[in-house]
Amino acid sequence: MPQHHLPALATAAASATPSPAVQATRAVAALSLLVLAALCLAWELWLAPLRPGGSWLALKALPLLLPLPGLLRYRMLTYRRVALFIWLYFVEGVVRAADDPGLSSRLAGVQVALVLVLFAACAVHVRLRQKQAQRMQPPTTDPAPGTAE
Repeated sequence: MPQHHLPALATAAASATPSPAVQATRAVAALSLLVLAALCLAWELWLAPLRPGGSWLALKALPLLLPLPGLLRYRMLTYRRVALFIWLYFVEGVVRAADDPGLSSRLAGVQVALVLVLFAACAVHVRLRQKQAQRMQPPTTDPAPGTAE
């Protein structure tokens, strides 16, 4: 193998190992996503369903489980998409916290809190990964102003 490829391999190996902060944001994101999905199911099936015996609104938990494999595999696009689509659950939580009575209102508040934790974890994860990628790029050398190339 040519010598000029060795620094690129070292950089690729270093970027393959996520930093402890990136690992922590992944753990927080995945855990908050799972807890949010469990909350949605329990809320709509047992704790405070819209109709006695449960409601079809429990299906809102399914879209939350779709991005889980991408989060666990550190897929940057998944973190970005989750940070966008999770706001639908935020809006639902705010509306139901204001309108629903009793336990349902408190569960909506928990949903809002979980959404905020998930969003923060995804945003910090993306920011950390972008900074890590910038550190791995070799510095570019721009010619001095006024000089010809």
